[in-house]
Amino acid sequence: MKNNYFELTVTPSSFKDEIESFLLDNFNNGIEELNNSLILRSEKSFEELIKSLKIYVHSLEEIFGEKINLDIKVEEKENKDWIENYQNSIQPVEIEEFYIHPSWHAPKEDKINILINPALAFGSGHHETTSTCVLALKDVVKENKTLLDVGCGSGILGIVANKLGANVEACDTDPLAVDSAKENYELNNANYENIWLGSANKANKQYDIVVANIIADVLIFIYKDLEKVAKDTLILSGIIDKYKDKVIEKYSKSFKVEKEIPKNEWVTLILKRV
Repeated sequence: MKNNYFELTVTPSSFKDEIESFLLDNFNNGIEELNNSLILRSEKSFEELIKSLKIYVHSLEEIFGEKINLDIKVEEKENKDWIENYQNSIQPVEIEEFYIHPSWHAPKEDKINILINPALAFGSGHHETTSTCVLALKDVVKENKTLLDVGCGSGILGIVANKLGANVEACDTDPLAVDSAKENYELNNANYENIWLGSANKANKQYDIVVANIIADVLIFIYKDLEKVAKDTLILSGIIDKYKDKVIEKYSKSFKVEKEIPKNEWVTLILKRV
């Protein structure tokens, strides 16, 4: 452990949910929420992330025609025990029969245990989109169905799908997420056929089920790729409810909505090919 770490505090004037989703997709450690601020900590510099964040916020301003004030503060602090404090704040999550827990909490005998360390990558079961995706997977996964997890992050959704009987492949554009997912599959004695660096456009076949827990604008952008690889069912998540109709409209030529699973301001969609 280094002697110092960096703490980035981001306080937006609006579009906090969208900005949080962007950070979750682009930052491989946990994010703390405090009032209207998002706090990130890392032993590495935040310079590149801040550049990407400013570009993303500028695109939001152009799309919605609204000025977004973004207060960004970076501090270098002495590395005492923030990792330990963060770990102590993370509690296990129960989603019906699944018990998702970090390594510093014991498994439960009467549950399907999934070990995920939240500091490794986005997808620990705590975020609304992850938990509702687990519920969606329970609805559609059957033994030996093929499944592609797009933007797999920690690999949690593919691991759940494999525990439910699916034959899983996964991909992510972040090499750290790819490595993290492979480690988590091994930790959980779960099986995958392939995990690659990149997105659905690199797939060379169709899958019975495709799950993509990303953000609404990316789901719209990669529509053609997902439409091409999904044989029957699409699970789309990372969608704030006010953007739900835009996503549904984009996919409506090839898919119909079978089920919506809302949680707070987020919604997960189960789509079936028409």
